[in-house]
Amino acid sequence: MNNDIELSVVLPCLDEEESIGICIKKIQEVFLNEKINGEIVVADNGSVDKSREIALSFGVKVVLETQKGYGAAYLRGLKEAKGKYIIIADSDNTYDFYDMPKLLSKLREGYDFVIGSRFKGEIHQKAMPWLNRYVGNPILSGMCRLFFRTRLSDIHCGMRAFSLEAYHKMRLMSLGMEFATEMVVAALQNGMKIYEIPIEYYEREGKSKLNPFSDAWRHIRFMLLYCPVWLYFIPGLIGFLLGICLLLLLLKGPFLFLGHYWDIHVMVFASVICVLSYQLLNLGVYAHTFAIGEGFLKYDRTTMLFQRHFTLEKGLIVGVLLFILGLGINTFIFIEWFSKHFGALYRIRESILAMTLLVIGLQTIFSSFFIDLLLLRRRKVF
Repeated sequence: MNNDIELSVVLPCLDEEESIGICIKKIQEVFLNEKINGEIVVADNGSVDKSREIALSFGVKVVLETQKGYGAAYLRGLKEAKGKYIIIADSDNTYDFYDMPKLLSKLREGYDFVIGSRFKGEIHQKAMPWLNRYVGNPILSGMCRLFFRTRLSDIHCGMRAFSLEAYHKMRLMSLGMEFATEMVVAALQNGMKIYEIPIEYYEREGKSKLNPFSDAWRHIRFMLLYCPVWLYFIPGLIGFLLGICLLLLLLKGPFLFLGHYWDIHVMVFASVICVLSYQLLNLGVYAHTFAIGEGFLKYDRTTMLFQRHFTLEKGLIVGVLLFILGLGINTFIFIEWFSKHFGALYRIRESILAMTLLVIGLQTIFSSFFIDLLLLRRRKVF
């Protein structure tokens, strides 16, 4: 690595002939005025216009990435970056590169990751579509704040700065638009020192490549995959508790609620919800354990507490006890039926509860084996 280069500016590019030259010129002016020893890397994602030729005419480094995708272009460009610090931004002239010194100064102060905020700064007229400004971005940023416990106001701002060391810690892999979300999540999960700075956002030059709905889904999908608490545990726990409460409440008989009697049909529904929700909780444990083992997620207090106290034997004991309880209820029902010479018998409520316990017990037994397998550490055999 060339330690003389302090700052690398990486620009993804796909048919940006109207703006790429403007962006490069601004960056070079900042380098000159601020006496920054920097480089510019343009990661071309298969432009069919004159973008590459224009970039090369300014004497900057241009690399070609044939794999289509916002993340793919960035990963290629970042691979070429040699500076101690890195700034990234779109090459459509929506971001003011004269703001670069503000981001760089925070990195020099010791921050690992600096991200702009268009909402705390100024969004110029026609710079952002109404749907993105008032629906898409607020919802996605809100989900990130909720899922990952951050106060960042604009997780999709494309102007960002980070140290080369921080970038290597992030271990980014996404090839599409979710690359932006992955970077923020990786910075948060690695406990990086983050700073958000207000910036201005301008109307872009040329045609936008964004697809609002498919790109939004990419971001949502990524956040859910990296947050098993909200994908599995919270809906699973709510469903399981609701199912158990309804089962026990209806075990005594129908009850009046909202002017209607709730009876056997609701109890069957509660049983199904209980079993499915319990399976969802198990899937959450599988996913979380696997993701941590593969390095996608970091250890947290809940995971460490679970691994400290969970053993295969404890899981088997709980599963067997639940199974025996369900089997015991069914046995008493059978004895009563036998005593009546296999005549008429009305023990539907008890049977529903018993079958629910039997299924959950079996789930617990076999899930315990699988969780224990996921927790095994690989050992070398000498």
